[in-house]
Amino acid sequence: MSEESFNILLSDGLVHKIRQEQIAQSDPGLMLRVSIHGGGCAGFQYAFEYTNALETGDVTFEKDGVRVVVDEVSLPYLDGATIDFSDELIGAAFSVHNPNAQSSCGCGTSFSV
Repeated sequence: MSEESFNILLSDGLVHKIRQEQIAQSDPGLMLRVSIHGGGCAGFQYAFEYTNALETGDVTFEKDGVRVVVDEVSLPYLDGATIDFSDELIGAAFSVHNPNAQSSCGCGTSFSV
């Protein structure tokens, strides 16, 4: 699958956070994996984890030398989304601004389509 087939945007805040983690772990190849799993209070939930490994069917999205990995099953759910990281007074968290979500939960990690 090609990255050009899907439109996933990476925010500047996300790029900055991944760079910080690369420096902290002394691993310039570290990537963020974003995936969708069944569950959560709205039906689906986002999952975020750092990884060094690409799996069969993974598609990478890059901005300013930082890469985010999405598996082929999650791609249609994330098409058109912006992946962000914000660090505010109420806390720091990854978030997805997803136009495919019909509704989302107050927790910010659960949605329905």
